[in-house]
Amino acid sequence: MKKQILCGVVALIAAGAVADDWYTWRGPNANGISGETGLNPKGASKLWTKELGVGYSSVSVKDGRLYTMGNIDDKDIVYCLDAKNGDEIWRATYACKPGKFKGPRATPVVDGKNLYTVSREGELFCYELDSGKKKWSTDVLDKTNVNNLRWGTSTSAVIEGNLVLLNIGTSGAAVDKHTGKIKWKSSGQHSYASPVVFKRKGKTCAAIFSAAGLQVVDVTSGKKVAAYDWKTKYDINGADPMIIGDRIFISSGYDRESAMLDFSSGKLKKIWSSDIMKNQFSSSIHVDGFIYGVDGQTKKKGFLRCIDAKDGAEKWSMPIGFGSLIAADGKLIALGEKGALHFLEITPDKCNELATFTTGLSQLCWTPPALANGIVYCRNDKGTLVAVEVR
Repeated sequence: MKKQILCGVVALIAAGAVADDWYTWRGPNANGISGETGLNPKGASKLWTKELGVGYSSVSVKDGRLYTMGNIDDKDIVYCLDAKNGDEIWRATYACKPGKFKGPRATPVVDGKNLYTVSREGELFCYELDSGKKKWSTDVLDKTNVNNLRWGTSTSAVIEGNLVLLNIGTSGAAVDKHTGKIKWKSSGQHSYASPVVFKRKGKTCAAIFSAAGLQVVDVTSGKKVAAYDWKTKYDINGADPMIIGDRIFISSGYDRESAMLDFSSGKLKKIWSSDIMKNQFSSSIHVDGFIYGVDGQTKKKGFLRCIDAKDGAEKWSMPIGFGSLIAADGKLIALGEKGALHFLEITPDKCNELATFTTGLSQLCWTPPALANGIVYCRNDKGTLVAVEVR
C-alpha cells in the first residue's frame, strides 16, 4: 500500500499536478475556486455512484473522506464515505421532515476534528469527524426566536476562529464552535445564502445576504457595519455575496438583477447594475477581473455568462439551462440541471468549451459540484451522487 501511494505521489509530481481537498462550503478558499491542477476533462470517467436520499447538500472532502447529507423516511442522514470508492464509513441520523423541495440544503463543513452540519429546520450539529458521534446540537431558530424560511434554512456553517457563523436572522447569528452556545444573534428574516467572511482595515467582517438585502457585520460582536436594501420576490437572496477587493458583488433571481457595490468608504454604494447576470441561487465566480455565473430562473432558460467586473458588460454566454459552477486549473466546471458536466476555458475572450461529460444524473441537478484530488462530485435532488475522475 505504501509503495502504491508513493508511486501515485511521484506520478502527480511528474505530471506537474497539484491535488487539494474541498472541506468546506464552496471549497478551500470559500469562493468556488480550487488550486488543483493537472485536470484532463477529455478523459473524464465515472468512478462510482451512491444513493443518499433526497436533498441538495453538496460534499466536503478531507483526508480521503467525503461528507454529505440526504433524507430518507423523514430522517436526515449525515454520511461519511470513502472519497475514492463511495463505501460508507459511518452515518448519523436525526428526525427531520423533508419539506417542499425535499431534503437538507446545507453542506457539511470540516474544521479540525469536528464536522458541522445544519438542518433545514435550523438545527446546528457538531459531530466527531472520526466516529460520527454527536458532540452537541443547538436549535438556532428556537434560540434566536427567528422564523424558518418558506423552503427551509439553507445556510451552511462558516467557521471563523471559535465561531460558527450562520445566515439566521437579518444580520446572521454566531455560535460557539466548542459548546453550541449562541454568542450573538439578530432578529428579522434571513434568506438562503451562506455568510462570506472577509477582512477590512484589520477587522474581520461577514457579508450576509438576508431577506432585506446585504448586511455587513463585525464577526466578533455581530454589530452591523453597513447595509444595502435589496428586496426580491419571496424575499429570496440565495447566491452568496462575492468580495472583490473593496467591492461586493450581489445578484438575485426573480427578475431582480446584479449589482457591484463600492465599500471603500465603509458605506455600500452602487457602482453599476446589470440584468444579464441574475443568480437565483447559484453563486458566481471571479477570476482576473471577470465574473462567471449562471444567469436564469428555474423552469426557464439559463445561460452560463461572463461579464466584466468593471462595468457589468457581457463578454459571452452559453445556454446550459439552470445550473451551477466551480473553477480550477484555468477551467470552469459547470453542472447543468439535466446532468451534463461542462468544462470550459476560463477566458473573457470567447466561450471555449473543452469537453462535456454525461454524468447519467436525471433532473434536477441544482447542487454545485465539488472537486477534490482529481474527482468531481455531482448529485441530483433525488440523492444520486456521482464521482467523476478528471485527472
